[in-house]
Amino acid sequence: MQSSLFTEAEPMPALTIKNIPDSLYEQLKSAAELHRRSINSEVLVCLEKVLVAKKTNSNDRLQRIEQLRTSITSNIITADDINQAIENGRP
Repeated sequence: MQSSLFTEAEPMPALTIKNIPDSLYEQLKSAAELHRRSINSEVLVCLEKVLVAKKTNSNDRLQRIEQLRTSITSNIITADDINQAIENGRP
């Protein structure tokens, strides 16, 4: 009698998707090949990305906004800048 390294687990639920448009199936197939996954695994990854929300609290979100805000350089264009561009032949 051989012992198995794997224990029997509860069966996972199955899902059948019908009427997938050809173009969507081809995109899914291409993505699966690109990521070296089966089509089933690619579907699971896509579903997780959409359905499993990243939870962030308001303080983390505000901190991220402040980081983004400080990284933005202001490009204020003045009337003098516009006039100089016109004088240099730029419409």
